[in-house]
Amino acid sequence: MEALWASAVAVLGTLLGSVVTHAFQRRDARRAEEFARSEALRQERIATYSTFAAAVEDYRHGQSDRWYRSVGDPGGAAFIAARDEAHRLRTVARQALYRVKLLTDDAQVTAAAERAYRCTWAVSTAREQEEHDALDTESRRAIEGFVSVAAPLVR
Repeated sequence: MEALWASAVAVLGTLLGSVVTHAFQRRDARRAEEFARSEALRQERIATYSTFAAAVEDYRHGQSDRWYRSVGDPGGAAFIAARDEAHRLRTVARQALYRVKLLTDDAQVTAAAERAYRCTWAVSTAREQEEHDALDTESRRAIEGFVSVAAPLVR
């Protein structure tokens, strides 16, 4: 009878050990999956946020070129080429903005991205050099503001 009890205790001990091991392995697997998911999201945000900042910066340069060409010869071929390039760059920036919106739940990041896009759009609307310089500076600051607000989400 004593051998029966010893066998039963051994079987129960083995079963208990298996259950505990399974629980720990399951928890560790869940943690590893959560870490992999958060790291993938962080990497995607880094790529998206930097792509957006670069696209809006290119758009800002395109808008300035468009403005300078319109001052020189508003109906000329150089202005038309600069205007078309600015439109292409606007599309690229807008697409990058959509990706930013898809990847963040942070309202401040979305607002900063929208502000950078809007300020950059306004650069070509200036009437005089001083206004252009002010709008260009505001655009640059808005882009830098976006980067500052988005940076903590990727650290």
